[in-house]
Amino acid sequence: MESTKLTELLHIKYPIIQAPMFLVSNTKMVIEAMKGGIAGCIPALNYRTHEDLRAAIKELKSAKVGGGAFGFNLIVNKSNVKYKGQLEVICDEGVDFIITSLGNPKETIKQAHKKGIKVFCDVVDLNFAKKVEALGADAIIAVNNEAGGHRGNIAPDVLIPQLVEASHIPVISAGGVGCREDLDKMLRLGAAGVSVGSPFIASVEADVTEEYKQACVNYGEKDIVMTERISGTPCTVINTPYVKKIGTKQTWIEAFLNKNKKLKKWVKMVRFLIGTNAVTNAATKVTYKTVWVAGPSIKHTKQILPTKKIIENLVGEKV
Repeated sequence: MESTKLTELLHIKYPIIQAPMFLVSNTKMVIEAMKGGIAGCIPALNYRTHEDLRAAIKELKSAKVGGGAFGFNLIVNKSNVKYKGQLEVICDEGVDFIITSLGNPKETIKQAHKKGIKVFCDVVDLNFAKKVEALGADAIIAVNNEAGGHRGNIAPDVLIPQLVEASHIPVISAGGVGCREDLDKMLRLGAAGVSVGSPFIASVEADVTEEYKQACVNYGEKDIVMTERISGTPCTVINTPYVKKIGTKQTWIEAFLNKNKKLKKWVKMVRFLIGTNAVTNAATKVTYKTVWVAGPSIKHTKQILPTKKIIENLVGEKV
C-alpha cells in the first residue's frame, strides 16, 4: 500500500486510525494496533481519574516499539467537566496526536502544539472544516453518515471530495470502512486515511461483554438505528429489544427543555451522564437493558477476532 499524508504524518505503515470508542477502546487494542502498523486512539473519558489516564499513556509509550502511533480523544465542550485536566495530563505525558470532538478545539490545538502533539478535529461539514483549519488543526476527521456513534449527515462520496478540494490539510474519513475494498474507496475519493471503529468492537482485546461482541457478528447494517436517548446528540446503536422498547426519539419534556437556551446545556449534561451510564451497563454487563453503539460497517464482522486479524482484513495482507 502506498504512503499517504496520514502515514507520513504519524509515521505508520497503513493509513488507518483505530477509532476511539467509549468503553470499548483500551491499551491492549491500541498496542496491537501499533504492532499492526496503524495508529490507535482511546477516549480520555474511558478513564475515571487523571491518574488512570496518565498510567495508560505511560503504558502505551513503553509499548511503542517498531512503529505505530497512539493518541487520545477529547470531548472539548462543556458537557465534559474533566476536559481541562485531561488535556493537561495528555500534554504533560506526550502522545502522538489528539482527536477533538463536540466542541471548539482552539485551546486543545494551542496547548498540544506547544508540546509537538498533532491535533485532528472531528467535523461533519465544510463549515466546521474551515473553522478548525483556521484554528491550526493538523488534519480533519470527516465524520460521514456511515459512521458509528455520533455520525454526520453527509455521504462520504460527497463529503470527502468536498473537504479535500476546499482544505489545505489532510482529510481522514470516518465511517463505512470494514474491509480493504471500503478503504480503497475512501482513498480514491481523496482521503489521506480512514478512522475505523466498529470492526474492532468484536476484537478479542476489547473489554466489553461477549454478548456485545457477538451482537456485532449477529446483527448487520440494517439493524443500525439512530437514537436521541443516549446523550442528547443523535447516535447510532444496534436495534436491540431494549432499544425498540424505549424508542429512539426524545421525550416531549426532553425536547422542551432542550429548546430552552438557559437550560439546554444542563439538560444535555444530565442526558449525557444518564446515557453514558446506559452505555456502560450495556458494554460491561449482561442485562436486558442493552444500548450497544455500533455503525453499519459491522456487516463485515463475521466472527470475534484478534485485533491483528482485523487489521489484516482491512489492509488485505499479513501484518
